[in-house]
Amino acid sequence: VQIVESGGGLVQPGGSLRLSCRASESMFDRHAVRWYRQFPEKLRDWVASITKGGTATYEDSVKDRFTISRDKTTVFLQMDRLTPEDTAEYFCFVPDWGAWGQGTQVTVTS
Repeated sequence: VQIVESGGGLVQPGGSLRLSCRASESMFDRHAVRWYRQFPEKLRDWVASITKGGTATYEDSVKDRFTISRDKTTVFLQMDRLTPEDTAEYFCFVPDWGAWGQGTQVTVTS
């Protein structure tokens, strides 16, 4: 199975980005999905999760700014009011498959 993230880029503080996560397998919507992020020289930190039923949970530092959602084929991470501290590589993970994407870089700078 392949997981592919997209949507990263360069944005100014206070700006927004929307990340997308897609899978090569069908029935993606029947599995929980998580977003993680990795700061340079650090381990990956959990950011947000969504169940197959659409229930979302968030790490405390993002819960008022990020929104995870999904449709049949894609899981989204809407990131608003970004700060330089959100600069990281963002990864999508499907626990049922043990599968990670390759990551997408988010850089927040003025």
